[in-house]
Amino acid sequence: MIPPLIVQKALEKGIQIIAITDHNASGNVESVIQAAEGTDLLVLPGVEVQTLEDVHTICLFDTLEQLYALQNIIDKNLPDLPNQEDHLGAQILVDKDGDFIAFEERLLLTSTHFSLSDLFQHVQDLEGLFIPAHIDREAFGLIRTLGFIPTDINIETLEISRNISADEARERYPQSRDYPLIQSGDAHRLDEIQGLNLLPLKYRNIAEIRKTLISKENELLEIPKSR
Repeated sequence: MIPPLIVQKALEKGIQIIAITDHNASGNVESVIQAAEGTDLLVLPGVEVQTLEDVHTICLFDTLEQLYALQNIIDKNLPDLPNQEDHLGAQILVDKDGDFIAFEERLLLTSTHFSLSDLFQHVQDLEGLFIPAHIDREAFGLIRTLGFIPTDINIETLEISRNISADEARERYPQSRDYPLIQSGDAHRLDEIQGLNLLPLKYRNIAEIRKTLISKENELLEIPKSR
């Protein structure tokens, strides 16, 4: 997706905060942040990391410096494999206008070498927000992959996919009742961008998002119907 068009579509939808979370990579995050400059849209730096256990986890930060610190760790823990462009498609880096910069030559659609608990600690050390992604999905979802929610790490919230409601998730996965839920945007195309979560934030930063999630305890976040 092209950065200016991402920003335009989010604003058209009345969205105030988005996060860019590419798979094991953050090379296009700054371009979207730059494209949103001068608008009311806040773009959170982020990345979706695939752990050693094949669990997808969203890692969100306030600053690019925090994100790049984690990216440096990810880079050191990615298998040294080339991208399979004929099979998986090209991995393209663009600037704020969407113009081509370079190809990402490493294979990104793979697991890193660090565990879920290792990743959690890295994100905690960088003061980021750690969210197991689309826990209801059969592939790469926390519950479907591990069969349980680990209690040895302080998971603060869980993400469900767009294919299930919060009530359905609570019913199908009783373990999730102890955690606040947010719903995955997981948009790979412009027409998939939706404002799926409503959070009453006093400040637009990770600390406030964390505080708001925790303060809601076991209540369901308000998730509006698709528009």
